Amino acid sequence: MGVARPSLAVKIGRIEMTNPVTVASGTFGFGQEMADFYDLSRLGAIIVKGTSLAPWPGNDYPRTVETPSGMLNAIGLQNDGVESLITEKLPFLRQYEVPVIVNVVGHTVDEYAEVAARLDGVEGVAGLEINISCPNVKEGCLVFGTSAKGTAEVVSAVRKRTGLTLITKLSPNVGDIVEIAHAAIDAGSDALSLINTLLGTSIDPWTRTFGLANKTGGLSGPAIKPVALRMVYDVAQAVDVPIIGMGGIMNALDAVEFLLAGARAVSIGTANFVNPMAAVEIIDGIADYLCSTGVTDVNEIVGTVS
Repeated sequence: MGVARPSLAVKIGRIEMTNPVTVASGTFGFGQEMADFYDLSRLGAIIVKGTSLAPWPGNDYPRTVETPSGMLNAIGLQNDGVESLITEKLPFLRQYEVPVIVNVVGHTVDEYAEVAARLDGVEGVAGLEINISCPNVKEGCLVFGTSAKGTAEVVSAVRKRTGLTLITKLSPNVGDIVEIAHAAIDAGSDALSLINTLLGTSIDPWTRTFGLANKTGGLSGPAIKPVALRMVYDVAQAVDVPIIGMGGIMNALDAVEFLLAGARAVSIGTANFVNPMAAVEIIDGIADYLCSTGVTDVNEIVGTVS
């Protein structure tokens, strides 16, 4: 008789995932880009690229720079807008039995809220991930998520316009991420995802120029994993909502570390660029880890680090 495989099912708000692995917004496109590599239904969920009210052109090139232990990106949230998502992107994803979470971006609170309203009730959308690392054009381009007040304003406005599960994606570029987490939850967020990229830059010593046209960009990859783990742990100790952990996850044991730190699910980002099969390999690897340690349900290890 074979050994029964452990249960990998988890729940984020009202989103039921068959396993705890999703893919980070901006690293998986809208799914179609990766569909030739494996059956997308194997994923616990898909978080699509950041989507705004109107099309965003993104930043000038060059927009990415490789680093010794990750990458810098300054894509600038380029996308074709919410109507294109609804009419052109979502129909493709509906053929797969996997929850789709839309990452929502905006220049103003009203833009966030309007995107949420247009997605409310749209077939195939299971939840929204609010990206609060966007510049608020009405506040001197300060990022919404760098203050509890800005976070609360965005989340509250979105909450009023949709009944979908809300996940707020937290920025690590803050003084106290726990304070921001509480603000998001108090304003109506059902769950949290963290961390977004760390702000960094790159300089070419031979040309004496910045590696990115934007000068600064978001650092992702293995370099940020220790920071991400610490922040996930800190937030998990302070709140009572599900957390999607991310930041430098390259293999299954990386993912397990985030689960042990208190994340209910994990999101795979930069690893997708290195190995398109990374997410499904991590799913299988988590199952193998549970089998090897005698655990029958992945939820049993969440937050058990000591």
